[in-house]
Amino acid sequence: MSEEQVDVLVVGGGPAGSTAAWDLARKGHSVLLLDRDGRVKPCGGAVPPQLMTEFDVPSALLVNRVDCARMVSPVGRAVDIPIENGYVGMVDREVFDEWLRQRAVAAGAERRTGIFTGLATNADGSATVTYRDGNSRSDRTVQVRARMVVGADGALSAVARTTIPCSRDARFVFAYHEIVESPTSWNTEEASRCDVYYDGGLSPDFYSWVFPHGATTSIGTGSMIKGFDMRGAVTRLRERTGLTGVSTMRREGAPIPLVPLKRWDNGRNVVLAGDASGVVAPASGEGIYYAMAGGRAAASAIDAAFEQKDARQLANARRAFMRQHGQVFRVLSIMQRYWYSTDGRRERFVAICRDRDVQRLTFEGYMHKRLVRAEPLVHLRIFFKNIGHLSGLVPV
Repeated sequence: MSEEQVDVLVVGGGPAGSTAAWDLARKGHSVLLLDRDGRVKPCGGAVPPQLMTEFDVPSALLVNRVDCARMVSPVGRAVDIPIENGYVGMVDREVFDEWLRQRAVAAGAERRTGIFTGLATNADGSATVTYRDGNSRSDRTVQVRARMVVGADGALSAVARTTIPCSRDARFVFAYHEIVESPTSWNTEEASRCDVYYDGGLSPDFYSWVFPHGATTSIGTGSMIKGFDMRGAVTRLRERTGLTGVSTMRREGAPIPLVPLKRWDNGRNVVLAGDASGVVAPASGEGIYYAMAGGRAAASAIDAAFEQKDARQLANARRAFMRQHGQVFRVLSIMQRYWYSTDGRRERFVAICRDRDVQRLTFEGYMHKRLVRAEPLVHLRIFFKNIGHLSGLVPV
């Protein structure tokens, strides 16, 4: 058994872990990035323009730019929402995540393949992390002493379960999607439009989707309800959208966290980021941008802890993230709990989406990752329109 020392060990090489490793390496810290081999997270792959700018991601990584979102109600009513002055970018996670990992290495991080197996705190406050070497045919065990650890190893984070007690209370939506070849018969409009289905038969408490990625398309659904047949739902969605005859390239499923954990650090040497900390937006399921924002928040908190020689700075990762994004998460959580609960409410939700004020504020908020401070009269109009739909006074 070998042992070495680094400033930071990052467990998980997805967007959160890779971003944290990149930021920390650029600040001059010695970083070890540990990731499992061959794992591609099931994901619709949507990213906003703000991500490309904020995290200096080249546009070459986009496989598609979507300029319209179609919302489809339980009875099949469709509302097309044009994305004005922007776009929804699409990335393939296999390529996107690998690029992020390589960028972290180029900044000075060391990358290894392995599986986290344990963590112990030493007398000096550092952590000894144990992992199983993924590059060895044997079960060789490696130990690394790290001043700090970033747990970015996904929704069912082993780092979180080992070090953060409240992580065991996390709640999840389970997502399933199929990656298929995009139909050659699609016209330009179909190839550049995201379709979102609000239908209890396809998802009793979330939504289903068809997201075009250029040469491929993601068709998926999600639900919190155990036993719901997501594969069957995707099969029905493929039949409904004429996608039964195209080739299926792979099938993937994974849990997606619903609510940010109440605590992201252990007060000593561990801070969480990404899905491990629960930062997937309610209602939309958007996670890539928030994972990267969480990774950056974790890196900033660790850097401050080193500089001030105070592990209490780790708590600033959650504080900073929630200060910037917490209100958005609260609004989306309320929306999901109410509007996704019955098909009658889903029908009215899609009807609200016809409104131009709602459309404009929704996508301005999405593209810039903040609640839009619009003119008071716009918010007042939307408030009364919502009351009309909630009361049933407005016809669907």
